[in-house]
Amino acid sequence: MKEKEMSFWDHLEEFRWTLIRIIGAVLILAIAGFILIPRIFDSIILAPSSSDFITYRFLESASKYIPFLPDFSADSFNVEMLNINMTTQFMTYISTSLAFAVLLTIPYILFELWRFISPALYENETKGVKMAFGFGGVMFVIGCLVGYFMVFPLIFRFLITFELSDAIKNTISLDSYMNNFYTLILIMGVVFELPLVFWLLSSLGLIYRSFFRKYRKQAVVGSMVLAAIITPSGDPFSLIIVTIPLYMLWEISAFVVKKDPPEEIEEEDLPTVFE
Repeated sequence: MKEKEMSFWDHLEEFRWTLIRIIGAVLILAIAGFILIPRIFDSIILAPSSSDFITYRFLESASKYIPFLPDFSADSFNVEMLNINMTTQFMTYISTSLAFAVLLTIPYILFELWRFISPALYENETKGVKMAFGFGGVMFVIGCLVGYFMVFPLIFRFLITFELSDAIKNTISLDSYMNNFYTLILIMGVVFELPLVFWLLSSLGLIYRSFFRKYRKQAVVGSMVLAAIITPSGDPFSLIIVTIPLYMLWEISAFVVKKDPPEEIEEEDLPTVFE
């Protein structure tokens, strides 16, 4: 800790400037987003709606060797997207630019938060908190990537190709697409923070490594159930693809938590050698 103590108002002023710097960074990158988004909207944001998306091409290639996979060929997937609200495209442009700015600003936000709280930490606390900030940021980004390349495309393709009746034609609105796009990717980013949550619980002495060994089988089943909910297509290959990263969160958590403390031997349990 710093030797010079700061008053409550000093802390409040420092926090105010931290927020100002963060908001300034977001606004600067939002301006960059306003310029870049029209150029990358089709190739990145709307990419999962195209039959040429990398995940679909991978699954189409895999279907040649795995017979029980559903049809991922380009001919079986055709998406028609429309806009039924006059302001939707403009608001999507604004919201996507801001989301782009916030995502790219996450490392700087973590740095500013770290700079704000680090003076209040003791030396033995600094290393752990620094690792938590870095680890949490990395896991969030990995979760968002898993959501973008795996979870959202599989759910989107299943729902857009599902037919209750041949008389009903699937046409998706831009609002519906963007809401599901943001929601699923954000959920996966948050889900990948589970190892950090378990690490915090372990730091408080509430959970240890033996917990993960004890409930490993239940974790496998739970991961498969959650994967089945996420990927409603029902084919085993998609289920396995989503189950693996979900279960890996359990193993990563088991690795980052503390080992069990040594059991204290009670006096009454000691051998009576000298009686």
